Amino acid sequence: AAGQSEWPVLFPECGGSSQSPINVDTSKIQYDASLPELRPLGYEQYGHEPFTLSNNGHTVEIPLPSWMGVAGLPWHFSAVQLHLHWGNGVGVATGSEHSIDDLRASAELHVVHYNSELYSNISEAKTQENGLAVLAVLIEAGEETNQAYANILNYLGRIRYAGQKVLIPAFDVGTLLPRDLSRYFRYSGSLTTPPCHQSVLWTIFIEKVKISHSQLLKLETMLYNSRPGSANPKPLQDNYRSTQPLNNRTVLSSFTPGESVKDSKSLGSLLVNPDNLRLANVTVVLHLVINGLHGI
Repeated sequence: AAGQSEWPVLFPECGGSSQSPINVDTSKIQYDASLPELRPLGYEQYGHEPFTLSNNGHTVEIPLPSWMGVAGLPWHFSAVQLHLHWGNGVGVATGSEHSIDDLRASAELHVVHYNSELYSNISEAKTQENGLAVLAVLIEAGEETNQAYANILNYLGRIRYAGQKVLIPAFDVGTLLPRDLSRYFRYSGSLTTPPCHQSVLWTIFIEKVKISHSQLLKLETMLYNSRPGSANPKPLQDNYRSTQPLNNRTVLSSFTPGESVKDSKSLGSLLVNPDNLRLANVTVVLHLVINGLHGI
């Protein structure tokens, strides 16, 4: 994305030693047994008021009510907003901000929270160490429409230009997250846009979320970062920051080194789904029948 090299000149903190995003080198991560499974708080209690979806010229954003939060972080963090980062739809889709072993995903969701235990509001928290916590979800293209993300993507045609907003039906924000919230990377970093405050406790979930190819194409091609009426509207694309040096930081993982990063669903997490549990029972029964043990 153009202009990023100039950020440290205009915003000195963008040249700091704890910047985001990063590439996660899985050969150098450190297992931390104390990292618990995360649990959304109040994500499903979205109330009767609609959400406001906006195009701010840099991304699409939804402000979130402060009663939403996350359990499993070192302090209580209250939700602020969610937004997305994506590419341009040309060639290999690589629009995520974070990468894992130098592989980027098609897009990335950020759910932003502020430390409401230590600070009174986000304006105060965003400049302080551990003032913010961001949940990062890597998104890739698949065959099926993702109904949770349709709650956002179906309305992009109403906010094609910068400054436009639309009211959309509220929905359970937790459905945007992967099913497995127990396996993730954790590191201390920054905002990925100026002024790049180094105040963010980052969580990057291992399990990716899939949206359909057509949904991804909407995100990549429907929006402009120009105002309505612009003679030559500029597409809102490639709104991700290049990865930044890790320097002397350590990336922690909530899972043991022996667990495969690429296989994000353990048998335990699969069986949490009732459909999978029924399938597992059928498999056991078939196994018993085949071996002549049914009824014993």
